[in-house]
Amino acid sequence: MTRPLCVMLVATEASGDDRGAGLAKSLRARLGDKVRFVGAGGAQMAAQGVESLFDIAQLSILGVVDALAVYPRAMKLVDQTVALAAREKPDVVVLIDSWAFSLRVANRLRKLDPSIPLVKYVAPQVWAWRRGRAKVLARSVDHLLSIHTFDAPYFEAEGLPTTFVGNAALKVDFSAADPARLRAEHDIAPEAPILLVLPGSRPSEINRVLPSFAEAALLLKASRPDLEIVIPAAPTVAEAVKAQVAGWPRRAHVVEGEQAKLDSMKAATVAMACSGTVTIELALAGCPMVIGYRIDKLTYALVNRLVRRPITLFNIAAGEIVAPELIQDDCTPQALAREIALRLDDPALCARQVAAQFAALETMGRGGPDPSDAAADAILKILAGRPRG
Repeated sequence: MTRPLCVMLVATEASGDDRGAGLAKSLRARLGDKVRFVGAGGAQMAAQGVESLFDIAQLSILGVVDALAVYPRAMKLVDQTVALAAREKPDVVVLIDSWAFSLRVANRLRKLDPSIPLVKYVAPQVWAWRRGRAKVLARSVDHLLSIHTFDAPYFEAEGLPTTFVGNAALKVDFSAADPARLRAEHDIAPEAPILLVLPGSRPSEINRVLPSFAEAALLLKASRPDLEIVIPAAPTVAEAVKAQVAGWPRRAHVVEGEQAKLDSMKAATVAMACSGTVTIELALAGCPMVIGYRIDKLTYALVNRLVRRPITLFNIAAGEIVAPELIQDDCTPQALAREIALRLDDPALCARQVAAQFAALETMGRGGPDPSDAAADAILKILAGRPRG
């Protein structure tokens, strides 16, 4: 009897957890009990039967300073991940997002067993900076699943087969989202404006981004008593968010869970969002936003001249600044509050921004095939014809 296909999925961030869960679900739909999963991920992957080797919050970091601080722990987790592969002998390993961790695991696995197909899911953003990473990745893995149409030329030029599968964030389903439910559950009046605050999913983002977001929100609340502040907290940082918000002098509603997040996005008047995948979700929900971001000063000094602006994907797709980007020193409470206030006071501005966001999403491929299904098909195609033990 042929043993079940063993798929190893490794994701260390909230966005990777979401993609890993979608891929696991799609593979299960095709193979049923003929597939099993091992690896590392978060709550969403766990719900799809991927028992995580470790708590991925340990690796939810960004920047040079953060990376140095967790380096010894990260190397131990690399060792554990490689040891798991040695034990389980997976038929394929899919490394999702998380450039530094994925690369180290890939290089170790390549030495351990060169016959294991290694797939990277989500490319490093070489179109924005560090184009040399395309060559590095081509030496380390066998195939790339890309989420952007413009990824392939950079990696195929280095000899890395690349399959465009699409961005899962473009497939978020808001059909069951209910703004009224959010208002009822949190005693928010039907006519009250809602400011949605999305400070990120990494502990470093909560430490560096949330304080500016918090002060901006409180400035707005002081001059607009009817303004309601809602904060969807990612599972990786929920406790840290609640701890910070508990000390605020004015009420804010912290919500948890995917459904509550979608409800809040549809209910929001305007959002103040950390740069990342969540900006695409907000755009899909038809929510105008202001984008802010901060990293540690050393990392910013190293990368500032290397990174092309804008950094938000739908701004890049639009070829213009659709949603304001307040980055690093520009990400001040006063600047954030000023941009949010403009949108609270000008419905016409909000309508124009929402329309431009929708247009950019069309350019990015909204309405295309389901990325998880496309990724599952690509994995099975990679495995087709390979001998199995």
